[in-house]
Amino acid sequence: MRALQSRLAAHGVTFGHWTFLRILWERDGLTQRALSADAGVSEPTTVAALRAMAKAGYITRSQAERNRKNVYVHLTTKGRALEAKLVPLAVEVNEIGLAGVSAADRAATQRALLAIIENLREEAFSDPSSSRGRRI
Repeated sequence: MRALQSRLAAHGVTFGHWTFLRILWERDGLTQRALSADAGVSEPTTVAALRAMAKAGYITRSQAERNRKNVYVHLTTKGRALEAKLVPLAVEVNEIGLAGVSAADRAATQRALLAIIENLREEAFSDPSSSRGRRI
């Protein structure tokens, strides 16, 4: 994480902003609430980060005429352009970290981590009356 943070900082991007940018590069136009859920952070944390990102010129926020309750987040040209600069930095950090790790070990690790993420996702949204139903 530290290796990526220092590389992002050289481009004026915080690690927190990186998280939101990655999501928006895949699915631009999400609501603040959906973006917060996808990033796994609280809504107040998301609002603060988006305020800073808007100030930096990476995103805009808007409300639909028919539904003023939802705030939609859209990348600006500047925010979209960061993808070409920042994704290679993450790839570089991943390759540094995976140096000397076999393809089989990489695949096994990825499968294990995805299974862990899915288990925790299921736990977070399971029945609250069950013994496993604690909301995370």
